[in-house]
Amino acid sequence: MNDAGKVRILFHVQPRASRTELAGKHGDAVKVRVQSAPIDGEANAALLRFVSDALGVPFRQVRLISGASSRRKVVEIVGVTVTDVEVWIGSA
Repeated sequence: MNDAGKVRILFHVQPRASRTELAGKHGDAVKVRVQSAPIDGEANAALLRFVSDALGVPFRQVRLISGASSRRKVVEIVGVTVTDVEVWIGSA
């Protein structure tokens, strides 16, 4: 783990997609398509797993701050820098 800190990202999540992927921007949010349905928190868990895998941080370092029942969600990631996140989002 690097000594970075915490970064929060606003996501717009589209559930029931054909695959889980970054899909550019949606206004001021980062759009992510997830395969999971928005049932019993499945889409939220899929988003957190996707962010964890993409940024190379343990799952326990990624948490949903707000938007559990909304398409707009704020996710906090511990152990990354803003630059790490910008590079990841820019690669989409």
